[in-house]
Amino acid sequence: MTIQAYINPDFTLPKKLIFFMVALLAILFGNLLIFIWNLILEPGKDRKSIERRQDSYFHMSEYFYELIISATSVMSFACAYVVFNHIFSLCSTSSHGGWVGRFVYAWANWKDFILLLMICLSCVLNTVLDKLIIPIKGLARDQIASVRMLGMFYAIIVLLVLNVIGDESEYSPVMMYYLGLMVGRFVYFDASFMDFLAAMKNMVMKSPLLVLGLSISGGLCFLGFKLGYLLERNYYIVGVFYTHLFLLAAVFVLYHGRHIRLRIKANDRDKDSDKDCSDKRKRK
Repeated sequence: MTIQAYINPDFTLPKKLIFFMVALLAILFGNLLIFIWNLILEPGKDRKSIERRQDSYFHMSEYFYELIISATSVMSFACAYVVFNHIFSLCSTSSHGGWVGRFVYAWANWKDFILLLMICLSCVLNTVLDKLIIPIKGLARDQIASVRMLGMFYAIIVLLVLNVIGDESEYSPVMMYYLGLMVGRFVYFDASFMDFLAAMKNMVMKSPLLVLGLSISGGLCFLGFKLGYLLERNYYIVGVFYTHLFLLAAVFVLYHGRHIRLRIKANDRDKDSDKDCSDKRKRK
């Protein structure tokens, strides 16, 4: 296997558009399940029930989008680790100069520090996506923090599955970093047992979204490998990361499409209100 094997020349632009459309349909299907869930929890047909159902649906869909964003950011760190480790294994068998030699030396001697740097960069990527690319504004800071923690648990499950199916890479260091961050999120110096129980409760309450996200990404990964869009001879984590990029693009389109639609509706209501006021003044 060579470094060039990370690029699939058969994954052409038309196939990428097809894969993106499937990812878009998958996210829409996830939103539909969220809507049905809220319809079951709030079955009333009166105005207050409809408003509560709409608010709950909007809130849960924001959680779902934030989980996809967090999972993509976390998977970027895992994928980078696998790629860098593979490059190191290819280049360490012979002597190299220039940036390749410096990379081999740095990875051999400062691997743990590089891992810490990469996970910090993945957190920065998550923040950039949250604030600039897909600005999720319907969630409070503590809610976003809990979803990010769920994203780490999401990544651990994915890496465990990859180990079970026999991926050639070694994911134990990455999983240990994620577990350490999750433990640090649950248990800290000034935390009480009640704080721990509250954090566990938040995890359990959001577990259906975790199952939904894993099911959608897993199904899309299976389809990508089955159709030959993703490389089976490659490490599976690379295909998983590609899949999350397409899911992230689908979230971007749906999120901004919804806000554009809401803005258009608000402008139409304002125009109708101004027209009614103008008609009343004319009648007077």
